[in-house]
Amino acid sequence: MTQPQHQESLDTLQAIRSLMERSSRFISLSGLSGVSAGICALIGAAIAGFYLGRFDGQELNYDNFYELERWGMKVSTFMFLDAGLVLVFAVLSAIYFTTRKAKQKGLKVWDAVTRRLILSLAVPLLAGGVFILALLYHGIIGLVAPCTLLFYGLGLVNASKYTLDDVRQLGYAQIVLGLLTCFNVGYGLESWAFGFGFLHIAYGLYMYYKYERS
Repeated sequence: MTQPQHQESLDTLQAIRSLMERSSRFISLSGLSGVSAGICALIGAAIAGFYLGRFDGQELNYDNFYELERWGMKVSTFMFLDAGLVLVFAVLSAIYFTTRKAKQKGLKVWDAVTRRLILSLAVPLLAGGVFILALLYHGIIGLVAPCTLLFYGLGLVNASKYTLDDVRQLGYAQIVLGLLTCFNVGYGLESWAFGFGFLHIAYGLYMYYKYERS
């Protein structure tokens, strides 16, 4: 086989591999969505830290969590509102950057692969959400933060088979961090900020420079 024919065969195999990957994996996931989600998480954690007085060395007493009140708002209400806003802005930014990347590459954002990806991610997250509600119901507040990391990591690992393999590594990191925090519940906010903040930013930058930067 001559050199031009060999190169043509390699190009054909590469094209076939690319088509198979597009049909079986969601490859429109943008690294910038991870960066934006991480920034949102850090902002939310910083606001919570000021609210709880963590920067002044104050410790949160989980025994009377539902009765504590600061800034004219109960701690429980503030934390749920803060976490909810972080989630909303993180999801919106992820949708924006992922949609933009898909348009740039001429890919569909919503198809059968996307549905399988979301379902694989949703099952652990929904199970974790119910489990966390049970923790709150029984007053086991200290395990809420590590369990969000743990179930989120499980969701990423479960969904990684439908997207880029690098997502699995982020999932493993979140699982390990969540398990470690289960034995250090006093650092729940810091671990939450590191997992959802710094790990997301590091992962997003890595993904951007690996797959998107031209």
